[in-house]
Amino acid sequence: MAGRNAIGIDIGGTHIRAARVSPEGEILERARVASAPDPQVVLGRIETLVAELDDGSVSALGLGVPGRVDFAARRVLSGGYVDLSGLPLADHLEARFGWPVVVDNDCSMALVAETRVGAAKGAENVVMLTIGTGIGGAILERGAILRSRGTAGQLGHLNVDPAGEPCLCGKRGCVETVSSGTALGRHIARAGLPQTTTAAELLQRRGEDDETARAVLHAWAAPLRIAVDDLVAVLDPDLVLLGGGLGEAAFAALAGIEKQASWYDSPVAPARLGDDAGVIGAALAALPARAASKRLVLVNGVPASGKSGVARALSDATGWPILSLDTIKNPFLTEIEGVDRPFNRKLGRASLRAMFALAREAPAGTTLILDAWFGFQPAEFLAELLGEAGIDTVAELWCSAPPELIGARYGARVNERPPGHPGLDYVPELVALAARARPLDLGPRLDVDTTERFDLMQTRHWLASALADKAPASLAA
Repeated sequence: MAGRNAIGIDIGGTHIRAARVSPEGEILERARVASAPDPQVVLGRIETLVAELDDGSVSALGLGVPGRVDFAARRVLSGGYVDLSGLPLADHLEARFGWPVVVDNDCSMALVAETRVGAAKGAENVVMLTIGTGIGGAILERGAILRSRGTAGQLGHLNVDPAGEPCLCGKRGCVETVSSGTALGRHIARAGLPQTTTAAELLQRRGEDDETARAVLHAWAAPLRIAVDDLVAVLDPDLVLLGGGLGEAAFAALAGIEKQASWYDSPVAPARLGDDAGVIGAALAALPARAASKRLVLVNGVPASGKSGVARALSDATGWPILSLDTIKNPFLTEIEGVDRPFNRKLGRASLRAMFALAREAPAGTTLILDAWFGFQPAEFLAELLGEAGIDTVAELWCSAPPELIGARYGARVNERPPGHPGLDYVPELVALAARARPLDLGPRLDVDTTERFDLMQTRHWLASALADKAPASLAA
């Protein structure tokens, strides 16, 4: 299909990788050539790769480059072994091929790929460190690469030892100086091991209780643990990814570093796409953004099950707006006199329709929290409302407590409810309802026992997977 695909280029110190990629992130064809320190040579090799991969289906070109990049201006500000800061790279390639060209830091491109089709698919807040010759970094916040004034994400220059080794950036003790691939080579040499020793060999020897290997890996990974913990404390991400050529080895090395108990915790995982991440991300970044899906978190439970407190805590932590059935219904109960149970139920059904109508009007990419007892309507009716609202993804938080406790909660707050809500005579009926009530199971489900402290962190981590269709069918909190 003409104009559907993009070419992604990943410029490294050793290789320049390229691929023609579909909008779904599938690599259709790939190519690779040696890199070079001369910018003009690199530019010529990029042109050759693009010409080789162009089959008539390409409509955009993305470039991931090492160093600092002004994304909005499409300018490379600085680089290392391959320094393209003196080239009008985007303008030249746009004129040469006639396609829109996107230029960004190579780690940002890799993170785009991992969040679209890799290990962080569906997550909205992700930190990525790429461990290679140096250490690169990128931050995804609420679904977008964090740029600040333009070049945020230089995570290899987090300070882990103010009196440490000098760094090319001008400071001392950057994590890149002790936890990069280059630094690993220095640790190996200082331990008297052959320079050909690999991270994989060190990990194997550590498993065999080799103290030298253990010491080398500790010297390499302990500063990385400090950097990761600092990033988690500052950014509270859904996930920290370790990518690059040594990402998996660094992840394995961290397993040997004792983790300190802390208020702050986020899961750490190896990136999934390996060397393909850069080209996939560059291509996807160059293609027009597809309409993002709308997602619902159904916070479900019988009256007085504690669901509203769960919904508020989740909204406060994520910024996702809440649509509550009672918030919509209660003003009508306040204004309309003499509401009986049948009319209350009719208002509830109308309020449910209003909730999903508001969801329908929400822009693409929105995540909404719906707080209601959904079991008072048939599942078929709810499925119909979901379809009308254009909802692609649903996750359910099923809130429950012992039936007698639910009855006691309801009775304690009965005078706080507007006229028209059932009174104390409803408590026995509610206790019986709580005993037989069941979740909707229209999507992945997390069971929340509201007699216990709500584990917000676990819930957010679960939702990051559930809303990306990666969660188990159900899970107890």
